[in-house]
Amino acid sequence: MKNKGCLSAGTIGIALLIIVALLFFWGKSGYNNFVTKEQNVNTKWSNVETVYQKRANLIPNLERTVKAYSKFEQETLTKVVEARSKASSVNVDPTNMTEQDIARFQAAQGELSGALNRLMVVVEKYPDLKADQQYINFQREYIAIENSIRTETVYYNGAVQDYNTSIKTFPNNILANFTNFKEKPLFKAEAGANKAPEVFSE
Repeated sequence: MKNKGCLSAGTIGIALLIIVALLFFWGKSGYNNFVTKEQNVNTKWSNVETVYQKRANLIPNLERTVKAYSKFEQETLTKVVEARSKASSVNVDPTNMTEQDIARFQAAQGELSGALNRLMVVVEKYPDLKADQQYINFQREYIAIENSIRTETVYYNGAVQDYNTSIKTFPNNILANFTNFKEKPLFKAEAGANKAPEVFSE
């Protein structure tokens, strides 16, 4: 009877060790998977910021081109420059971003988009400026960058959905809560975001 008791205790000990080992490897695999998906989100967000920065980098050349036309409505240009400054000052930490951070970023970028669109409408009143090669180059780059912005935000949202699904499904949600992996916010499309930017030809 004593031997049977010892054997039973040994069996239980082995079973516990197996359970602990399984939990360890499951936890390790799950944690590493969360890290990989979170890093993908961070990379995609960095790409979003990069294309927005490329757009902001167009403004100084646009400003120089427009300023050459003394009769141009300077207030319109000033609003573009101010909106660029505001948009460039809004930074988001992808490792700890919230919906409020995304909203603040989008609001600032949306303000710049509106200012640029208004400027391009006003340019229609100035045929010489509209036909200026530097301005034409700006239009081409602007369209390409706006298309890249839409592409990169779609990629970012795809990475976020993949990550969020991973940490919210059972039993991953238990591990995610224990290891402090939190849901990431989506980049919300603005009205008309599915359309190409409107520019005007001669």
